[in-house]
Amino acid sequence: MNEMNLTRRSILGGFGCACCMGMVGAAQARVTPAEVDPMIGPGHRPTDKDEQGMWQLYERAERDIADSNLLIKDPGLTRYLGGLAEKVGGPTAKDMRVYLAHIPEFNAFMAPTGFMVVFTGLLTRMRDEAQLAGVIGHEAGHFLRRHHIRGWRDTKRKSDILTVLSMGAGLGGAATGAYLGDWVRLAGMGTIFSLAAYSRHMEAEADALGLKQIARAGYDPNAMPETWEQLIGEMRATARMRRKLPRREGSLLATHPAPQSRMTDLRISAQEVRGLGTGADRGKDRYIRALGAHRKTLLEDQVKLNDPGGSLYILNSLAADGWNGLLRFYEGEVWRLRGEKGDNQRAAEAYAAAIAYPDAPPDAWRSHGYALIKMGRGDEGRRALQRYLAMAPNAPDAPMVRQTVGL
Repeated sequence: MNEMNLTRRSILGGFGCACCMGMVGAAQARVTPAEVDPMIGPGHRPTDKDEQGMWQLYERAERDIADSNLLIKDPGLTRYLGGLAEKVGGPTAKDMRVYLAHIPEFNAFMAPTGFMVVFTGLLTRMRDEAQLAGVIGHEAGHFLRRHHIRGWRDTKRKSDILTVLSMGAGLGGAATGAYLGDWVRLAGMGTIFSLAAYSRHMEAEADALGLKQIARAGYDPNAMPETWEQLIGEMRATARMRRKLPRREGSLLATHPAPQSRMTDLRISAQEVRGLGTGADRGKDRYIRALGAHRKTLLEDQVKLNDPGGSLYILNSLAADGWNGLLRFYEGEVWRLRGEKGDNQRAAEAYAAAIAYPDAPPDAWRSHGYALIKMGRGDEGRRALQRYLAMAPNAPDAPMVRQTVGL
């Protein structure tokens, strides 16, 4: 395993530990939305030494994140995410900053200083704005309930925090003599985030406050339990196709366990907050418009993870609101890349279905054309390739495709 992979694992593991420590044991009693309100207001600044020291670490972490080449620096999409955080974050929302990291894992985390990092894998899986608002609302709940300093102090009581910090400072640098750039910087930040452990009760508080916040913003609160159900379904689909037990490492499922009891709590709480707002907004069209051309990149990233079970589950979940050419094309790509018996036929059928939609990407016509040629339907295949060339005349593979069609 190369150093890059090890560093990437430390990133995901560090961020994950921030929330998963202290998660074992008996189930907590449900925290009702009526029990929780924000504990901080706009412009909050630390006043005691513990919190001031913690803020200094996170302020340095934010500077590293802001300079990272792993960020997607699309002003329009960043404004959209920031606006959504402001919409569900309550009175302190104007203190929040949102960064989008190009990492195809389902994760998001919030810092006590008010910045949030969203992984692109989270956006890949969201069916609409309401579901995304639920995740952001949950993370904002940790911030608003001051869970970071509460977890930090608990960690200090249980271990020598300075030892942990000194270990984090050495990540990826002098020990290997290698410069791994942004991965190393994020790995160090993962160590910092692992210092503030969330208890089960804190997670329940974040769920309850997040539901209250999105309901007040007018979103359908049922979007929040839906998201966790989808994640559980994805984990099980991955395991079934790999014929292995479900794994949680490196994902938000690792940091936010979601057993059936938690689903039940979320559903009950969702009904309790319905009267706080209109409770009907899903924002699907707004969400798709905000992603724009990035949606193709996000789906491509997912398909390349070599997780056919999880990828197919995600595509079918997104298609619950209706199939389109982009989703059908990537369904074909999942089967093509898996390459087991019968998969080429499955891929060909998906490509053929994709081109029936007006939004089919040019790549769908190319893949459909080559699939037809393999089936002995050369004339039809070449016509499909010509359609591809008309849609993407300057594509990197256009010269090769022109040679195939005899142009």
